[in-house]
Parts: sequence; C-alpha cells; structure tokens
Amino acid sequence: MTGSPHTVLAGNSVRLVMLKVLVALIPGIVAHAWFFGPGIWVSLLLCTLLGVAFEALALLMRGYPLKPFLSDGSTVVTAWLLALSMPTLAPWWLYAVGMLFAILVAKHLYGGLGQNLFNPAMIGFAVLLVSFPVYMTQWPAPVELASHTPDLIESFDLVFAGQGAVSPDAYTTATPLDLLRTQRLAGDEVGGIMAQPAFGVVGGTGHEMVVLMYLLGGLLLLNYRLITWHIPVAFLGTIAVTAGVLQFLDPTNHPDPLFHLTSGGAMLAAFFILTDPVSASATPRGKLIYAGLAGFLVVMIRNYGGYPDGVAFTVLIANMAVPFIDAYTQPRVFGHGRKEKGK
Repeated sequence: MTGSPHTVLAGNSVRLVMLKVLVALIPGIVAHAWFFGPGIWVSLLLCTLLGVAFEALALLMRGYPLKPFLSDGSTVVTAWLLALSMPTLAPWWLYAVGMLFAILVAKHLYGGLGQNLFNPAMIGFAVLLVSFPVYMTQWPAPVELASHTPDLIESFDLVFAGQGAVSPDAYTTATPLDLLRTQRLAGDEVGGIMAQPAFGVVGGTGHEMVVLMYLLGGLLLLNYRLITWHIPVAFLGTIAVTAGVLQFLDPTNHPDPLFHLTSGGAMLAAFFILTDPVSASATPRGKLIYAGLAGFLVVMIRNYGGYPDGVAFTVLIANMAVPFIDAYTQPRVFGHGRKEKGK
C-alpha cells in the first residue's frame, strides 16, 4: 500500500522503508537495555500492541481494510519512537494515553498515513509531558549508578501492577538535563554540577553510548538513502553553534555543545523524528531552515524554557512552520524565466 509521500522508488515500499527504520533503531535499543536495564523491552512491546489495537480501531471506524494498513509497519515505527522517548517502567495507562493521541488524534483525525501535519509520536509525548509531568520525569537510573536494576519480570510488574519490593528511588533518577537545569536554578555553576557521577565524559553516564548507537542507526538510514544529510546536519550543527555561542558568552551557566548533542533526544530526533517524510519540509533549502529552526529552539528551551529537553515541542513547532517554509523554498522550474513586475 503506497501513496504520496511514500511512493515506491527504487524498489522501496512503505513496508520495506519502515522495516529499515526499525532495523536502524535496534543498536540504540540494545544500548538502552544494556545501560539502563531491560525495562525498554516492556515499553516497546506495550506501545506496539497498543498502537496496533488503536490503528485497527481507527481503520474499522473508517471502513478501511485492516491487513494492508496494519502490515505496512508505520504504526510500529510510531510506537517504537514514542517508547524510546518515554521513561521506561511508567504505568501501562501512560503508554495507552500516549499511543491513543499518536494514532487516533495525530494520525487518523488528519486522514491517516501520509496526511498527518505533525509527528504522531511527538504529539503523544507532548500530551503526556504536559498532562502527567511527575510520571514523565521518573527516568531509569544507569545500571552502574543504580542500587537496583529491575529485571524483565520486575519490569512487567512495575508497569502493570505499579509496585515492587524495591523503592523507586533505587532505580529511578533525574536525567542529566533535568539535573543540570534544577541545580543551575539553585545557583550552582555548570562545572561543579557536571563533576557529579550522573555525568559522563561529555554527556550523561550511559546516555553517551545510547546516543552513539542512534548515530550509528542514523548513518544506516543515510546509507539506505531513506533520508538525506540536510536535516541531521542542519539540526545538530545549529545545536552545536547555538550552544557554543552561549557557552562562550557565559561559561559558568551554559554547558559545552557536546553535552547538548549527547544528551536528551537530540540524536534520536536528528535522524528518526525530524526526518519524518510526511511532517518534515520537502525542499532541500527548506530542510535546512526547518532543521535549523528546530536546533535553535532546542537549545533555547533547554537553557531558558520550562522543560529540561524540549525536543518534542521543537519538532511540533517546526512541523507547524513547514507549509510556510516549503512555499518559499520551492526550487526554480527550469525553462521558465522570472516574472517581471507589471506583467
């Protein structure tokens, strides 16, 4: 089943494209499980099952056949992106609310596959972050820093029963971005904050390797020619430049660019979220502007906004700007001269 902007090109179908995206996500998922525990497998499974269920419900309500749409893989990609963006070991109903908004609201209310104006996974994440901030800040602690890491069975119990023999303080913690923001507001300097064990060489402990694996997966997407260089380079480059300028102006309050690049959802967004062919800009120049806008906003929200990361909000704001960006960055049609004034 194909359709704009998922037209078959060079032997690619929607199903094959989505399968390649899922394969490219696997290195990051394996790294996440290794450094933060097996709870991510529960999150991925639950989001996938919920996504398929909501997709089937929407298709039945719209009178569409189930098999072609359920087998194209797009729902699974959305489910995995949401699961990787959320804290693992969250209660099951939190995943359900996120997938409901991602599939029923962000995708099907706009017409289904290929019609959504906003990235569905980021809609689901943003709704959860605004509505349930306490649950969305309880992230798993790195294995090497946690006094206890729940195994797979314990992870299922925590997600579905919401209780365990061990206190949540033993296996949850604030993210490096959240910790940095909180202590900066308390008046501490960046240098002292980042000397704590939660921070690694350039980013957060454990987070650095996960980000590196997302980079590897992104390079696979480039090798598959599913994405172009414009969005990742413009997004990550703008983050680096903006963060570098802020650090140069005030090094006591702003971390270096490498910290921003290796923390939070920046690398996942650069290759897997902002590059969504439906909600992203379609023109070469437009992609640079679109991703540059998102990169600038990420750093601004992290330093001056009310949220420690802000990737989801920057993606959605950039999505809103896409029609305007594309309208003014259309490539010139060869064979047609410029229209003169008064003619």
